[in-house]
Amino acid sequence: METLSLPHSLGAPLLTGTFKQTPDDFVVDEVLGFECSGEGEHLWVQIRKTGLSTPDVAERLAHATGLRQADISWSGLKDKQGVCTQWFSLHSPGKDVSGLTELAADELCIVQQCRNHKKLRRGSHRANQFRIRLRDVTPVEGVSTETAWQDLQRRLQAITQAGVPNYFGEQRFGQNNLSQAAAWFNGERKPRGRLERGMWLSAARSALFNGVLARRVEQGNWDSYLAGDVMNLDGSGSVFVSSADDMTLAQRLLTQDIHPTGPMWGQGELISTGAAAALEHTVAAELAVFSQALPRFGLKQERRSLRLPVKALDCRRPEPGTLDIEFTLPTGAYATAVLHELITRTGTSG
Repeated sequence: METLSLPHSLGAPLLTGTFKQTPDDFVVDEVLGFECSGEGEHLWVQIRKTGLSTPDVAERLAHATGLRQADISWSGLKDKQGVCTQWFSLHSPGKDVSGLTELAADELCIVQQCRNHKKLRRGSHRANQFRIRLRDVTPVEGVSTETAWQDLQRRLQAITQAGVPNYFGEQRFGQNNLSQAAAWFNGERKPRGRLERGMWLSAARSALFNGVLARRVEQGNWDSYLAGDVMNLDGSGSVFVSSADDMTLAQRLLTQDIHPTGPMWGQGELISTGAAAALEHTVAAELAVFSQALPRFGLKQERRSLRLPVKALDCRRPEPGTLDIEFTLPTGAYATAVLHELITRTGTSG
């Protein structure tokens, strides 16, 4: 089963470029947004990794310290193909963790360590800072260089003002997580362990969300009010049911103080109503293999912002054919959602 085609909110980009040609082309730094206490039974370790997945690093930490995998926590999964700095916490009360000194390698470096009273929990960091280099950047066929670069500047300005559709990225779906999830839901196979189970469930929920968002991008209302919408307060997990009688909605949407949301499918009724709920039910019916199965696994109906605010967006051309893009995104967001509106990517997409 293929992932859904994702429409562009700003129209198809006029530039193409190669993505992730080398690890240094994709750099992401996790921003905690708070300080460790300096003491406690949890050792927090900031790691810079290259060509390793987050579970790969956790496995190495467990092997080096003799801790159980269950004693090692992280806030978010980071790309394998790139240079990524992120935090891990090791529950190690009174335990010898000196083996960490043996971890130094080209693909893994310990940046700093500190003690804390609490473990690192999923989604607890504030943001991620991205530095991306695109190579072999050229206009699409039939478009002049001047026109393509003028269009890029228009897109950068629009994204700064209004954000981008908050699509789940390709890495959420892996090579075949959706088809595997569909086979599982149809009774044709079973996941091998908790990790695979979680990946398939996440892929199914994400496909439903992307389907709703794609439909609203096509309709032009992904960042504006649709009757019955549920709104998300920017920078928080707080959501509320909106009302057409609220005269402040348009201004708050314009300033990105609030964002429309879409469903993360699970048990229970949608809290959206009216036209918004009708659209969501339509997409769920089209992807019934997922929407009918997900409630069986204990997942609850949740909401996710349809819009992704993009902070500190900057773009430079260090040399012909090369584009450097920097920006900051809140936790849980994907850099590819930003690139999707700027350029047609070629090469690696992991």
